[in-house]
Amino acid sequence: MDCNQVFVSKVKRLIVVFTLLIAFFSLKVDAFAQVDSTVVPVDSAVAKTAEAASGEHAQAHGEHGEEKFEPTKVIMEHIADSHVWHIVGHYSVPLPIILYTDKGIEMFSSAQFHHGEHDYAGQYYTYRLDDEKIKVVGADGNIDVVSSKKVYDFSITKNVAAMWISVILLLIIFTGVASSYKKRVGKAPKGLQSLLEPIIVFVRDDIAKPNIGHKYGKFMPLLLTIFFFIWINNLMGLIPIFPGGANVTGNIFLTFVLAFVTLIVTNLNGNKYYWKHILTPDVPWWLYPIMIPVELIGVISKPFALMIRLYANISAGHIIVLSLLALIFIFKSIAIAPISVAFVLFMDVLELLVAFLQAFIFTMLTALFIGTAVEEHH
Repeated sequence: MDCNQVFVSKVKRLIVVFTLLIAFFSLKVDAFAQVDSTVVPVDSAVAKTAEAASGEHAQAHGEHGEEKFEPTKVIMEHIADSHVWHIVGHYSVPLPIILYTDKGIEMFSSAQFHHGEHDYAGQYYTYRLDDEKIKVVGADGNIDVVSSKKVYDFSITKNVAAMWISVILLLIIFTGVASSYKKRVGKAPKGLQSLLEPIIVFVRDDIAKPNIGHKYGKFMPLLLTIFFFIWINNLMGLIPIFPGGANVTGNIFLTFVLAFVTLIVTNLNGNKYYWKHILTPDVPWWLYPIMIPVELIGVISKPFALMIRLYANISAGHIIVLSLLALIFIFKSIAIAPISVAFVLFMDVLELLVAFLQAFIFTMLTALFIGTAVEEHH
């Protein structure tokens, strides 16, 4: 078998494994966020609801009875995760609710909540959707604190569904590219193959080799998967209509999983010189109580910085674009529309660069951390 075929075959297999791991662990990490357990008395809740409704009615309507636009609510709804996927207008796709309780597993559609307006009586508990958090309701109408602590949310949310769509796209794209390599052995690249080959070579020659050295080949499948997974999710997030628009890489649970993979791979491949530098650094012994904790903190802080950087940059981009669009409705003037739309177009073009740049930075720093772990002693 040709070297290129062997390389592509290995890349294909490891991309499948790694993307499925990302999908699984992202869902698992999200599940450990327990449901909200705030207790609200029935009488107090009714009174506060009536009072809030009255106040909101007075504030939400202006002099001419126009509904008040709330930019913060609109922006936060866009960048946050959700149990429904909005399509257009009043149309949305309900997503499956999967709850693991102490009595068994509950599965039902989020449409049962009617956009949070109704409770749903399940087989074991009655559930309420409040601000996209599922709460357990007791027989008296209050939030059951004890039962809430025994319920874990494994639902297929908007971000999870969008991530699976991007994983499927990755598999389709790279399966097609691998097939092209097998059919066109010794021939010039063609079609999608010619588009992706320069990017793959870029990751190899400008990211892997300079930062890892001669051992780069072992980590190429990982670096390629991280790069394309982040990049395609960033691009999908810029598409305003279904199946785009989800803020996947702006979800801190997903960036945590990616950073955790970097942490594990780096430290599992660390050689004796890497651990010697951490546990017995070349300093006077009386500085060990200071240097060893500092080095151990550095092991955690480097992937932590990866997690925060990707999460913050992608979320900030979405917030800026939506804030510029919101200016039209805040000023209630069509005169501001050309300026707002012009800035939005500029930001969207800039976000295309940011989408690539964030994928490049995450991959490059991952390669750098791995390089420091496998570097031989000079």
